[in-house]
Amino acid sequence: MRTHSFKIPRFSARVVTIAIFTFMAFAVTFAHAGPKYAGIVMDAKTGKILYSHKANNTRYPASLTKMMTLYLVFEALDQGTITKKTRIRISKYAASKPPSKLGIKPGRTISAEQAIYSLVTKSANDVATAIAEHMGGSERNFAARMTKRARQLGMHRTTFRNASGLTAKGQVTTAKDMALLGVALREHYPKYYHYFSTRLFKYGKRKYGNHNRLLGNVKGVDGIKTGYTRASGFNLVSSVQRGKRSIVAVVLGGKSGKSRNAQMKKLISTHLKKATRKSKRSLLVARINLPSNQLASSIVLPKLGPMPVFRAQIDDPARLRIEQAHVASIAYAPNEQPLSKNSVSAIRNKLIMLNNSRAPIPQQKQVKKIDAVLTASIKPKVAVGLVPATPRTPNNNTNSKSSENRVFSGGWQVQIAAVPNQTDALLLLSKTRKKMPNLANTSKYGEIHDYLEPIVKNGGTLYRARFAGFYSKKLARSACKAMKKRKISCLALKG
Repeated sequence: MRTHSFKIPRFSARVVTIAIFTFMAFAVTFAHAGPKYAGIVMDAKTGKILYSHKANNTRYPASLTKMMTLYLVFEALDQGTITKKTRIRISKYAASKPPSKLGIKPGRTISAEQAIYSLVTKSANDVATAIAEHMGGSERNFAARMTKRARQLGMHRTTFRNASGLTAKGQVTTAKDMALLGVALREHYPKYYHYFSTRLFKYGKRKYGNHNRLLGNVKGVDGIKTGYTRASGFNLVSSVQRGKRSIVAVVLGGKSGKSRNAQMKKLISTHLKKATRKSKRSLLVARINLPSNQLASSIVLPKLGPMPVFRAQIDDPARLRIEQAHVASIAYAPNEQPLSKNSVSAIRNKLIMLNNSRAPIPQQKQVKKIDAVLTASIKPKVAVGLVPATPRTPNNNTNSKSSENRVFSGGWQVQIAAVPNQTDALLLLSKTRKKMPNLANTSKYGEIHDYLEPIVKNGGTLYRARFAGFYSKKLARSACKAMKKRKISCLALKG
């Protein structure tokens, strides 16, 4: 009887060991993660993706949503539309939100800074909702603004339905989008970012610890936010700065807080060493508005429009000169936005610098008497921005389908005057804002901006001075009612 022998291939012990550990590492990484898991590690200096797993798949954000809520709060603080001492009222709707919450009774208030602390530590849903109502008029309006800002920051797969992160139909995000938001918070608002490293928050007689257990336990972790709902699983965004290296890491859909934290620690230890040690050259996420403290020397003037020249004698306010020269083309270009108040201020400072500080700061002129009858009788045609200087006549084709009317028509406005001088019209808008502290650029009424419209009437030119951008007819009328109490003539109009 013949026997057959088979030769078994011989592998070195080293090869076998490597194979076993590789398989075990793969199994450990994903065995506990579950189908909801998604993750990413981004180099915070270069934007390079150091690790990615289903990073573009949509997931429920849970309380990571509050990162965008806080982004808009920091934006408002930076623009001066609110301060850290601004009181935020808790409505019945806000107080009704389920935990996690502070449990503040309806009608009571909390300062903006206390609200920030409550979001980064306790992740208070009632306070997040109150912020939305204070800044947006309603949570729905505020959520729409959150989504708009997300798109502008490059978060193309994120949609917000509320300010708290409580599960809502259509409210989704991705690991990559949350990484971008984490980077944006660090880049755009470094003077407020320190709030995310808060370990303990005291409100009343109670103390609230931060839900982020990696703070103080993992070297270099300085924030940012945790989140959990049944639909989302356990989420975490972490910012890490160790030595010259810097990353933002995201874990979505963890099975438990413990496994989520373990996965985050693993991502940090494995991928932080891959991040660059070189200096950061530019922002990874473009800012929407220039900060108020931006140095004039770093501003690049828009190329659209003629460059204003130095004149020893001038009657127009500096803002009007600059806006006429630079904003007209921008404000009416599709997909663009008018320059913000801070942008105009920065450009003005740039012009002063270019003229060796010799540019005059014009004095405002006295306001002429306003015809109240004219004010109440004029109807609007367009809704946004500082218009070009060419007046419109009553015989113009009002059905024109120009790009200006297509892009900017509609909305609710409040008209305060119709005067024959453009400078006076701007001054009236400015003085009204001072008398109406609630009429901020971003307020409960809407995203309010100044608007002028010249019109030729009876052989002369009138300038309609209005505030545009009200969210609804009710809010426009409410603002007008408040103005009348301060003896300011006004009329709420549909654009």
